[in-house]
Amino acid sequence: MIEDRSEIETGIVGLGNIGQYHAERLVDLGVTLAGGMDVVAEARTRFARRYDVDVYDDHHELYDAIDAVIITTPNKYHEEYAIDAFERDLHVLLEKPLGHSTESAERIATAAAASDGCAMVGFNNRFANTVRIVKNRIDRGELGDVSHVEANYVRRRGIPGRGSWFTRQQIAGGGALIDLGVHAVDLALYLLGYPEVEEVSGIARSEFGSREEYAYLDMWADDAGPDGFDVDDSASAFIRCAGNRTISLEVAWATNRPATHEFVARGTDSAARFDLLDGDLTIHSASKVGPDHLEDTTIETRQNDTHSDEQREFFDRIVGEGTRGNSIEEALTVQRVINGIYRSSDAGHTVPIEE
Repeated sequence: MIEDRSEIETGIVGLGNIGQYHAERLVDLGVTLAGGMDVVAEARTRFARRYDVDVYDDHHELYDAIDAVIITTPNKYHEEYAIDAFERDLHVLLEKPLGHSTESAERIATAAAASDGCAMVGFNNRFANTVRIVKNRIDRGELGDVSHVEANYVRRRGIPGRGSWFTRQQIAGGGALIDLGVHAVDLALYLLGYPEVEEVSGIARSEFGSREEYAYLDMWADDAGPDGFDVDDSASAFIRCAGNRTISLEVAWATNRPATHEFVARGTDSAARFDLLDGDLTIHSASKVGPDHLEDTTIETRQNDTHSDEQREFFDRIVGEGTRGNSIEEALTVQRVINGIYRSSDAGHTVPIEE
């Protein structure tokens, strides 16, 4: 039994930007970074030079040397690396989404359930201080019966890079919906207590990324033009859950409107409205104590590094100190919701969630 997280030999599969992002936080957390794996030689060289660790072009060699792994590859490759890790009983932190398709996600979830290793999916927004405050108030009953969440994750111009793996259906499994929508759907369901999802109605659109004249200020990668874009760049959906719980969803990489990351959790006693990225939080309520009046209470808290706190929870679980959770099964629910929105968009009507 590992008793201290400094004893956990940890590797990273996928040494691009997000892999290095995790590596920096591992070092700060005091976890042993034992090595990394990537199929790209340049990425391996850069990682080895920066962190002075062994690097591999074969994940099996890395897995021989570690206790835990953080997987940050493009979506299509989650399955291979995660299942091999679970079969070795390694502890796995897997970046979202669970897989690039529902079928792949189901196979990953099955392997995780059979493994003795701890498993988490990278829903880092749950660890934002603002979200923790809201969830705590919901759990204490201060909002009353929370029945609806408005979830917005909208960029004005934020396509990651046309031609990158993010914008290719075969590798990513979708566009803005599977990239940003996964975060928004998870957070909305998390605030509602993860009720059973019954049906969804939605539309996924591709209105900007396929244009020759797409105007933007910056991208996260080079722009290869519309030929490298075959996914959605926005989606709108309505999600109906058991107990008349509902979610309205707006996600977009590109729109002609100001960006918004506003979430609203509506309860019978009060509602919480917050900005996921900025951390602004207001509680809205009404009262008959004295003359009838409305109350808007602003709550301030410090911003925190959500990936660091996510990692801390993952490693605390390994040493038996973290909270219990089942983010793999919850991530599978999210994957089924995303798939349902795509199916609804193709069919032109509401569809049930397929188990």
